[in-house]
Amino acid sequence: MAFRPETAAPLNELVEVLLRGDNTLSRGDRELIASYVSKLNDCHFCSTSHGGFAALQLDGGWDVVDAVWTDVDGAPITPKMRALLGVAAHVQAGGKQVTDADVAAARAEGATDVELHDTVLIAAAFCMYNRYVDGLGTWAPADRADYADSAKVIVEHGYHAFEAASGPA
Repeated sequence: MAFRPETAAPLNELVEVLLRGDNTLSRGDRELIASYVSKLNDCHFCSTSHGGFAALQLDGGWDVVDAVWTDVDGAPITPKMRALLGVAAHVQAGGKQVTDADVAAARAEGATDVELHDTVLIAAAFCMYNRYVDGLGTWAPADRADYADSAKVIVEHGYHAFEAASGPA
């Protein structure tokens, strides 16, 4: 992000709106979607960093994130989140994998059109972010504890916090 601030700014703005803006889905739930898609894409940096952001904002913390990564069907999440994560997984596999049945199942669990829209956009955006991060060989520490400080900053101040620290966008 520091290498090309002119491209970092719109990327950070999109993630700020999607994961932190006003929404009926909690910030933790939206970070969980981002982390789950990143885990499906085998993007260690994004799955671990956004997993940390989710963990700080969800009751159950890392236990919930780990449960979703391991067995979404058995994870301690709401039926609505389970249905939305199913939609996100289908977007990750390919946008055309999302079926009318997926949408109907999410709606049956109380998902709104905005929540469905944002789930699809978070999943699609994170497929792009994952490829960006991995394609540039971003340094990704193996230990999730190495992400804790940045998680606190993001949760408290948002995605523009690092942009401000590295200079004007």
